[in-house]
Amino acid sequence: MATQMNVYSVWGLPSDDVKNRVKKVMNTLQSEFNAPDFDPHVTVVGAINLTPEDALNKFKSACQGLKAYTAYGRGVTTGTFFYQCVFLFLDTTPEVVHTSDHCCGHFGYNRNTSYMPHMSLLYADLTDEEKKKAQDRANVLDDSLRNLNFTINRLALYKTDTEDKSLKSWEKVAEYDLEAM
Repeated sequence: MATQMNVYSVWGLPSDDVKNRVKKVMNTLQSEFNAPDFDPHVTVVGAINLTPEDALNKFKSACQGLKAYTAYGRGVTTGTFFYQCVFLFLDTTPEVVHTSDHCCGHFGYNRNTSYMPHMSLLYADLTDEEKKKAQDRANVLDDSLRNLNFTINRLALYKTDTEDKSLKSWEKVAEYDLEAM
């Protein structure tokens, strides 16, 4: 019998105060652009196919000894596909890159492009003009969001079926508190 495979991702989670602040902007954008709801996060390991047991074991081993780290916002910008429609671009500091490289190594995840840390604000298929509107709207809703510095103090393992653009099947599987900085 074939073992079930699912798509998993590892997310860096911001502290609750930042999560709530960013979520306010996201909720407004999601309602105005008729887009799906998701939690604020920084993708540390992109979508990878694994069995549930394998995903959990790799996640636990990847988290061992990792420290919380600071992410530095560098502007709200737009991307070229659904999962990077409008996002807060983050500085590629050594801590941000190391955490992703470390976790990708544990998961055997090979990137086909260099790591671009970001916190998505909107998942949608929009025209360039609509994306620009959503970007401007995000900056109006919270004009200091683009320079937001925040601590990522938890990692989470999520089941993220990338074919499901409603995100209704997405679920958090496990969460890990990182060591204090």
